[in-house]
Amino acid sequence: MSAHLQIRPLQADDEQDWRRLWTAYLAFYETTLPEDIYTLTFSRLLSGDAHEYACLLAVLDGRPVGLAHILFHRSCWHRNSICYLQDLFADPDIRGRGIGRALIEAVYATAKEAGSEEVYWMTQDFNATARKLYDRIADKTPFIIYQKTF
Repeated sequence: MSAHLQIRPLQADDEQDWRRLWTAYLAFYETTLPEDIYTLTFSRLLSGDAHEYACLLAVLDGRPVGLAHILFHRSCWHRNSICYLQDLFADPDIRGRGIGRALIEAVYATAKEAGSEEVYWMTQDFNATARKLYDRIADKTPFIIYQKTF
């Protein structure tokens, strides 16, 4: 990649770009959310609270082009917190340029720096393009997710 790529934490003045990226991510999964969830999520991402979500942005030549939402939490199976990568997204117009991999590698580095013993995430079965990357950089587990929504 000849362009300049930077992975950095989300900042308060990134809100418009973050909203654009997260809206596109949600659209990929055929989901929409109300405005209050956008406002609440953005404030949580900036809170700095160790028990709250954080966001890493991929910035290519000065333009935000990808995001990763992460959460550190305790696990009964580990001494230290583990890292959950909830959302990962790269603009479709720059896919194939290593943005997703760079974001995941930055999540790995952030987790290691925090003393985390594991990074994990899930994706939908139909997300074949992303799964090709995931299969190269992580181990697929045999777990199946169950969910009950209220």
